[in-house]
Amino acid sequence: MNYIYRHMENRIMELSQSYSAILLTGPRQAGKTTMLRSLAEKENKGREYVSLDDLSTRDMAKNDPALFLQLHKPPVLIDEVQYAPELFTYIKIHIDEHHNPGDFWMTGSQIFRLMKGVQESLAGRVALLHMSPMSQREIVGAESMPFKTNLDTLLAESKKITPVDTPTLFERIWRGSMPGIVSGLYTDRNMYYSSYISTYVERDVRDISGTVDALKFNRFITAVAARTSQLLNYKAIADDAEIDMPTAKAWVDILETLGIIFLLHPYSNNVLKRTIKTPKVYFYDTGLVCYLTKWSSPEVAESGAMSGALLENFTVSEIMKGYQNAGLEPYLYFYRDKDAKEIDVIMEGDGKLCPLEIKKTATPDKRIIRTFGVIDKSPLQVGTGAVLCMAEQLGAFDRDNLIVPIWMI
Repeated sequence: MNYIYRHMENRIMELSQSYSAILLTGPRQAGKTTMLRSLAEKENKGREYVSLDDLSTRDMAKNDPALFLQLHKPPVLIDEVQYAPELFTYIKIHIDEHHNPGDFWMTGSQIFRLMKGVQESLAGRVALLHMSPMSQREIVGAESMPFKTNLDTLLAESKKITPVDTPTLFERIWRGSMPGIVSGLYTDRNMYYSSYISTYVERDVRDISGTVDALKFNRFITAVAARTSQLLNYKAIADDAEIDMPTAKAWVDILETLGIIFLLHPYSNNVLKRTIKTPKVYFYDTGLVCYLTKWSSPEVAESGAMSGALLENFTVSEIMKGYQNAGLEPYLYFYRDKDAKEIDVIMEGDGKLCPLEIKKTATPDKRIIRTFGVIDKSPLQVGTGAVLCMAEQLGAFDRDNLIVPIWMI
């Protein structure tokens, strides 16, 4: 199996020079441990690896954290640290005494529960990073570049990346971005996703919530996948899965905690009074969506009823991954108001709002960008907008509105 270079590597080595602890969270199988173990070999400091997936190790970390840290002295890589939040206080004491950059590398596949322990004990002492499954830029070997609607940057990029057509892009969407599949370690995609859900997701849900009816949970996660790129409708999801609304809400929170899905919140401010309040839901990995919604091949996914939603999910998650891989906070929103005016994505940064529309067409119509005008009233300046689509090459409607092929993101 080939190891594929991850964009986050440089960022981790950089942060290791100044922070005593680095905590890398993200869903299971996203490649966190593989990457950190590969970096540990390169740095050649004799960093020990210890996993709290091992029950006796976990038991010691929980019940005698001081002894655990005596046995596993820094520099150390602690895997699945969410199982022993008791360690955080002792790690804090160690950091305050020694101030050694790079002493603790930690991974965790439960984002929120971890944060509680981290915020209480390690605030200001730990660098927090989030790793998703692979981005298409990592898969094709392009350099790390968070997406911006900057014409000069995009022009330079367009010369470095090989264009792909719609069927090839849907092949990427359908196959997904889990390192195990991308690297060729697992060749049977259906078997991979089926065991991924039963081995990890159900087990982790059980860990967090105590009990879970596997059949209902499967129906639930399928109902969420069927509504990807849409407004989050708890009632419809609960009805589909035959569960009550509080359970649906709790399970959505858990999927977010496990780094399986993320929510895009609506952009609003005091001026834009008519905006709706409901978030939209997306998956980090479109392969999982295609598996759950039972598209048997890239071709049927491309021609099926969900093709627009799949393309939107893919595009938004790629933008998200680009920022996370650079260790940056992505400020992404969408816009929808009570008059049904809508903008798929709004990127906020440097005092500007950049509106993005995602379309499954190779020749977008200029009328698409009309809705961009709704954010003119916002107190922030409106930056360059773009239609992200299946165009063969980079283009523009005018100076302020670009046409960007999705394969470039």
